[in-house]
Amino acid sequence: MTETRKESFIVSSGEVSPLGVSQHGKGINFALFSQNATSVTLCFSLPQSDKDDLNDDGMINLVLDPSVNKTGDTWHICVEDLPPRNVLYGYRIDGPGEWQQGHRFDPSIVLLDPYAKLVKGRSSFGDSSQKFAQFYGTYDFESSPFNWGDDYKFPNIPEKDLVIYEMNVRAFTADESSGMDPDIGGSYLGLIEKIPHLQDLGINAVELLPVFEFDELELQRRPNPREHMVNTWGYSTVNFFSPMSRYASGEGDPIKASKEFKEMVKALHSAGIEVILDVVYNHTNEADDKYPYTTSFRGIDNKVYYMLDPENQLLNFSGCGNTLNCNHPVVMELILESLRHWVTEYHVDGFRFDLASVLCRATDGSPLSAPPLIRAIAKDSVLSRCKIIAEPWDCGGLYLVGKFPNWDRWAEWNGMYRDDVRRFIKGDSGMKGSFATRISGSSDLYQVNQRKPYHGVNFIIAHDGFTLRDLVSYNLKHNEANGEGGNDGCNDNHSWNCGFEGETGDAHIKSLRTRQMKNFHLALMISQGTPMMLMGDEYGHTRYGNNNSYGHDTALNNFQWKELDAKKQNHFRFFSEVIKFRHSHHVFKHENFLSKGEITWHEDNWNNPESKFLAFTLHDGVGSRDIYVAFNAHDYFVNALIPQPRQGKQWFRVADTNLESPDDFVKEGVTGVADTYNVAPFSSILLQSK
Repeated sequence: MTETRKESFIVSSGEVSPLGVSQHGKGINFALFSQNATSVTLCFSLPQSDKDDLNDDGMINLVLDPSVNKTGDTWHICVEDLPPRNVLYGYRIDGPGEWQQGHRFDPSIVLLDPYAKLVKGRSSFGDSSQKFAQFYGTYDFESSPFNWGDDYKFPNIPEKDLVIYEMNVRAFTADESSGMDPDIGGSYLGLIEKIPHLQDLGINAVELLPVFEFDELELQRRPNPREHMVNTWGYSTVNFFSPMSRYASGEGDPIKASKEFKEMVKALHSAGIEVILDVVYNHTNEADDKYPYTTSFRGIDNKVYYMLDPENQLLNFSGCGNTLNCNHPVVMELILESLRHWVTEYHVDGFRFDLASVLCRATDGSPLSAPPLIRAIAKDSVLSRCKIIAEPWDCGGLYLVGKFPNWDRWAEWNGMYRDDVRRFIKGDSGMKGSFATRISGSSDLYQVNQRKPYHGVNFIIAHDGFTLRDLVSYNLKHNEANGEGGNDGCNDNHSWNCGFEGETGDAHIKSLRTRQMKNFHLALMISQGTPMMLMGDEYGHTRYGNNNSYGHDTALNNFQWKELDAKKQNHFRFFSEVIKFRHSHHVFKHENFLSKGEITWHEDNWNNPESKFLAFTLHDGVGSRDIYVAFNAHDYFVNALIPQPRQGKQWFRVADTNLESPDDFVKEGVTGVADTYNVAPFSSILLQSK
């Protein structure tokens, strides 16, 4: 290996793998893929304690010689005597200048290494004064390996037993009502402090909105109607390997963020809670050609990393200006390496793939019946213990609910469950049969090959769209605060305001809304399949009708802990008790689709579109404790005939959403159930035989 001296550093040709940064003998090896680059310069800055706002000034530049520092399409160099941590680095890359050929090289920009395991960006979240701050790669080969503990173990919860809580790390504790020190609020450590709440609620998996390093200030770099907003949801990925540095406590230090993320995972696992990451591999933060923000992939090799049309312009199946070229072999390997990294380094338990239909498209954007990336994820040995969940649609119209290529492993967000349950509970005509199909496991979608009911992730509410309280409080979206004249956000919400649009003091309407929220939650938790609820719905969080609140780093999205305290003995109590009841009754968590002997439908009125009452019994073949459930979506009472319980048993009333707390849910049950039960308008009941 030939050694030379550049800028007082001893350098050698280096190694072609692994990509990114690695230790190699006495040196640090840098390796970068670029098929179309004609020149690559490694830029780095040594640790300087008196320099907070780093820029290009003072960076050391090492020009790579393609005859020495290039093997195939990989550029590489080894630099000796670099510090073992806190070196910031990037690349200047040049290449063909023809935009019409799909190239977007710009050697004036220092680019972030796609394989950087740690990223240094802004020092604090949402600080507009840092909106043009540079993203640099960095590394840490000095710190001791994280101590997971001798008694550490993964929860390893079977998929059929999961109850998922979709949440945002920052929004969970950023509000002043969390009672936390400002340095802790909104951080990974802040989440740790609130784990007792998650345990009290009863969920056993958190699905974290994006925690990869993302660009929260993407909307603020040019005058536009959305320049007042901060992307607090995180769907603007800068790098796929590094934890969001500004979710660390105090200032956004990437090494501290990595350590604290692991502490959070360890603490959640210790509490028996799995960690699923919402991952965004369909697009990046680099936007479109009209308003590009080149930070990494675009300037390294645009033609490889992004899908282009026949005129070599960016395709946009993500709705965000660009589409990652996921089934290109190089990009596919980047994604797989990233996923493996989060499993091996950070011990996460699974992934939910945002707009996963993008991952089912060929390099030209056409749909694939057997996408290589989707198959590789399903078959990968490192990912074999992981839950893998697809959001089976994209912004190009590729809707794959029930048809997502799955290799009997992939689960799916069941968008049809959301829509059908919403429509039945609010009283739409002709929905009873669809409602029955959804709550019994959506066999029409998932009973094929070796798929199971739990491959359908049931949800009524998710981060995008109305909260549960807003679903029963608004007929229309109210997105004026977003700055787009109400043109953003979904128009087809299947919501019902219960008689008045928005906040009201009317006791009758408020009571009906409370009842409807309980009806939705009960339906979700008694359904076959994997239930998922949204952070804040356990106390009735409102966004005042905004169904696309991604850009508000305010109380609109932040968990309101005082609201929770106020609802602890009623709304929260009901939600928590229903979740725990699901956990303790296997009849809601069948491994296989229901057989005739496992459910009885008390129904002879399937074909009447005006019939909005549904009742059924789930038969317990183990403990003989059958469960009777009835939903009344009529605006009048229904006097339901209760079936005779098994010999030696009697019915106990566990839930009646028409009753006030604590009578609305009594886990041990209340005796005295007669042969008929007068089920109130827009309410539901659950009985148990004992």
